[in-house]
Order: sequence, then C-alpha cells, then structure tokens
Amino acid sequence: MRLTSFTDFALRTLMRLASEPARSFATNEIASEFKISRHHLAKVVRDLASGGFITTQRGVGGGFVLARPPQSITLGEVVRALEGEPLVECFREDGGACVLTARCRLKGRLAAAREAFLRELDVTTLAECAYPSRPRGWQQAS
Repeated sequence: MRLTSFTDFALRTLMRLASEPARSFATNEIASEFKISRHHLAKVVRDLASGGFITTQRGVGGGFVLARPPQSITLGEVVRALEGEPLVECFREDGGACVLTARCRLKGRLAAAREAFLRELDVTTLAECAYPSRPRGWQQAS
C-alpha cells in the first residue's frame, strides 16, 4: 500500500507534536523543519483538526497541539481518516468501471492485504513513533 504525501506529512507532523505534546507549534515552524510547503501543511493541519487529532488556535500566540495524548492515537486511525482514495478502482463505493469485477480473484486478496497493513498500524501509537525532542536553540544544518 502506498500512502499519499498528504498522509505522510500528517504523520510526520503528528510525530513531531508527540515529541513535545504540551508545546504549541506554528505551521511555519513545522513546514521549515520538514522542508515542505507551508500552504500544503496548512491543509494538512486543517484536516488533522477536523479529524480531532489536533486543536488549533489562530492569531498571535496561536498554533496547534495534539488534541489527545499521543498514547491514545494510533497510526491506523490517522491513515483511515486521511487516505480518501481507494486502493484500487473496484474498492470505490460505486464499484468503479472494472470489467473484471464479476470474475475477479484479486479484489479479495487486495482487501485482505490492506486490512493487514491497517491492523499493524492500529497497534502502533503515535507515542511509539514520536521524534526525539530537540534541545532549545537547536539549529538544523543547511
């Protein structure tokens, strides 16, 4: 299974927040640290907030923090919330336009593989994957 870059950015952001769960982070800070677009990260933050993973506060002194303890958030929960695209066309709600659907022997195996992948992520918490916190004043080498 392949995760979208959107979900990858979300997981990395959550892992960073989990390294300092009491601290509020700014979008610019995370975008700079991970060398990703601030605009794209703002969309990730929006979806993480609507999924209940983070809380946000706008304005001066604003930012975002984990909405729950990192031990209570599983990677599977995050991936399910953010990965909107079905693995293959026949997994779409409308069944897609696959001409092999009636006699396909692949769909069941792909569904089982996807579930095994998500089951593994379901037993992995954000706390287990948190980045080590960095000392104050740490500067990344350019």
